[in-house]
Amino acid sequence: MTSLIDDPLLWILLVVLIAAVFAVVRARRTNIKLRAHNSSLQSNLTLAQAQNGQMQAAHASQSARHANELEEVRRDAESATKATVKSAAGTLSTLAEELLATLDGLQQKYGDDNEVLADLMKVDHMGNQFARRTKGISVLCGGWLGRREHNATVYDVARSAQGRIRDFGRVTVHSQANVSITSKAVEPVAMVLAELLDNATKYSAPGTPVEINIQSVPTGVCLIVDDAGLGLDPETEARAMTLLSAEGPVDITSLGEPPKFGFAVCGMLAARYGFFVSVDKVSPYGGVRAVLRVPENLLTADAPEPQSAAHDSFDEAPVTPAPAPMRGPSLVVGRTTGGLPRRRRRAVAEQPATRQAPDPVEHSEETATRIGAFARGTQLGRASDIEEGNQ
Repeated sequence: MTSLIDDPLLWILLVVLIAAVFAVVRARRTNIKLRAHNSSLQSNLTLAQAQNGQMQAAHASQSARHANELEEVRRDAESATKATVKSAAGTLSTLAEELLATLDGLQQKYGDDNEVLADLMKVDHMGNQFARRTKGISVLCGGWLGRREHNATVYDVARSAQGRIRDFGRVTVHSQANVSITSKAVEPVAMVLAELLDNATKYSAPGTPVEINIQSVPTGVCLIVDDAGLGLDPETEARAMTLLSAEGPVDITSLGEPPKFGFAVCGMLAARYGFFVSVDKVSPYGGVRAVLRVPENLLTADAPEPQSAAHDSFDEAPVTPAPAPMRGPSLVVGRTTGGLPRRRRRAVAEQPATRQAPDPVEHSEETATRIGAFARGTQLGRASDIEEGNQ
């Protein structure tokens, strides 16, 4: 019988067992190392995620801080720009008022000379357009309009607005409302209506009609401006409605190059004084219908009191040779060389006459009357003799 020591199978089994033990021990050691490495990786990942979160938070904080600093710089720059422009516009507006006051004196001095009067009226008209623009810029920069001492009929306000635009002769006023606008709203409404008329005449073909229809509505009175232009494309209409509904300050650097002030001025004045403007309708002529609605709290049934020629003046509308019937007395302050009366601060006509542009080459009393009529209408805007502040 062979001994167990000499049994080769036993040695083979022993070697296999020892190899298996070494393999198991080695596998366990490897597994322990892998677990330790995995735990280390998990710790590093958690730390990296935490650091990433901190970095993102720091980046967000820095971005917000940077954005706030940029916005503060932008606001400071906007404020400085507005202050500078407001100051310059105020100076120009003062000069414009002085120019218009000088022209008033010259018109009274040379009113009997038709040729001189016609020339003065043309300069007067240009001066009123200049004054309207400087006032609008001042409003955009936080300035306030002067305030009239007296109420004015809605028709007088419409005619005043007509006299502040270049192509005044294309505008016809139709009034079905016999009410007045309160003194504080007279100049703002006239300013806004002038901007709407300016747009209507600029963006419609020369010679096409522009109409103002004044109608009473249950919530006040509407001044409706219809032109025969091409209308507004959707982008322009959306921009216009945004500006017209703005309740806060307007960024003047966002008004385009060159800047377009009209709708921005309308929106600021409407929000400030409490009336409403829209341009989202189509006119009967296929162009734009702009609607300015003055609420009841800015209206009164009281007719304006007649005022002296030195304080405020307002002649009949540009002309047909036979004036329309008037609702109230007129103040005659002189006569032309041909014996025709020259009037100041006349009450409004029941039915406005058709507007016609002055003929620069016709030297007659009728020419002087035609040229004088629209310019005298703009006097309504000059009688802003009470300073109005934040109220």
